[in-house]
Amino acid sequence: MPKLTEARRELRRDQIVQAARRCFVRTGMERTSVADITAESGLSAGSIYAHFTGKADIVRAVVQDSLDRRAELVAAFAASPHPPNPAQVILQLAAAADPDDARIALQALGEATTDPAIRDIVGTTIDRMHALFRASCEAWLVKSEGHAADAAAARATRLAGHLVAVFQSLLIQNAFPDGPGAVDATAVADLVAAQT
Repeated sequence: MPKLTEARRELRRDQIVQAARRCFVRTGMERTSVADITAESGLSAGSIYAHFTGKADIVRAVVQDSLDRRAELVAAFAASPHPPNPAQVILQLAAAADPDDARIALQALGEATTDPAIRDIVGTTIDRMHALFRASCEAWLVKSEGHAADAAAARATRLAGHLVAVFQSLLIQNAFPDGPGAVDATAVADLVAAQT
């Protein structure tokens, strides 16, 4: 039997992660079995276990993938030649909201209460998001607002804490897009703007 190239192996692994993601969105992490993921992926059980040690390993990969996508979006803000202000960050995050990613993130928060590996992923991601929000705010303060770097750093750290809290609230709201009490992203952005 020919060995998989590394690129092919990554494609296969992603195929499994995306199949698991669809199952988790549809029926939840707890109620999804490896057999469900196998059927959804169209692969054999042997192929699943060649890439993952079991369901817990798949859960961790799906959570990491979902949270990484949010982090990539925020990283792009800081790298921009014209970084958005904090209110624009909120509006852009709201516009890019994916209810499926929000459902995965919300399930991950629940799993983090009992699974130390998921707790580490969630904690690391929250820390990473805070650092990325801080970098974005600092870049905006220096490039667009003309602040000195040292003054911008302290202010950006405070703003990043607000953005992390709003980001987490948006995730919860996006997990229930048709639910009662939907948040008006523009109103939230206005509140954040008042803090800047």
